[in-house]
Amino acid sequence: MSISQRDVEHIANLARIELTKEEEEKMEKELSAILDFIGKLNEADTSNVEPMTGGTDLTNVTRLDKEEKPLGGAESLVGASPKKEKGFIEVKSVF
Repeated sequence: MSISQRDVEHIANLARIELTKEEEEKMEKELSAILDFIGKLNEADTSNVEPMTGGTDLTNVTRLDKEEKPLGGAESLVGASPKKEKGFIEVKSVF
């Protein structure tokens, strides 16, 4: 498959790169060669090949999502605070 100079200019624009005329000609040849190679890969018989979904059969191990109470409970945390008001920890303003 052949790529035109217009295609190269469009790709360069999408990639936000500036190419000289010599670089555009070089890219036109190289991109055409890449697409030709991909065309050859499409000719390979893959009818007996199972599709891959990721290359591995490993699964993620996760823990059960269950509620855990903090050690000593919230009351002990508030009680350990140097400043508290109405059952909450009092902190300095950040604004």
